[in-house]
Amino acid sequence: MKRLIVIGGSKGIGNAIISSLLPSYDNIVNISRTSPQNTHPNLKHYDCDILKDDLPDCDKVDGLVYCPGSINLKPFNRLHVDDFKTDFNINVIGAVKAIQKYIPALKQGKNPSVLLFSTVATKLGMPFHASVATSKSAVEGLTKSLGAELAPTIRINAIAPTVTNTELASKLLRNERMVTNMNERHPLKKYLQPEEVADMAGFLLSDKAASMSGQIFEMDCGIVSFKL
Repeated sequence: MKRLIVIGGSKGIGNAIISSLLPSYDNIVNISRTSPQNTHPNLKHYDCDILKDDLPDCDKVDGLVYCPGSINLKPFNRLHVDDFKTDFNINVIGAVKAIQKYIPALKQGKNPSVLLFSTVATKLGMPFHASVATSKSAVEGLTKSLGAELAPTIRINAIAPTVTNTELASKLLRNERMVTNMNERHPLKKYLQPEEVADMAGFLLSDKAASMSGQIFEMDCGIVSFKL
């Protein structure tokens, strides 16, 4: 049986990943605080708060995806230490907890792989991103360090997307003018759809990416890579 665990797969990118990969896995386990938007005989949901609750046991896991994130955009002088702690807990501590829980099960899997999420804000300095960029930079450090430590048994990579059309980013895309401006900010004149990120996730979890570990893959629509 081929099994995938997705933490935070009920909405946004996580939901797109589950929808995309259901045909490829005999069993997908979604662990989140809300029920998933889709149902399928191969999909099982556990109602769980990653920071408070115990994670369910699994005896064998082939892939682990940690999707929870935050977009807490404020001027630095309006950010409190608790804001940094909250973002760090969601983005980093939750990922650490999940990986530590499922390392034994991943070691029983076939060509096991872990996928985390960063952001283009770790590479592109932007106002009001101090808290989220700090925590996501830690995610990138975790990805590289664990990639080395877990080799050759378990691969670990991260995707660093630009703005993606999800509920989490809805405040950045709440009207036609903001959508137009967001498109214009990116050299490819677009921002991401969750299905695009799900396609990349599927590739990185698959045997096609068997030579890739400890890597950060920027899906930036050109905003980091190009200056036009």
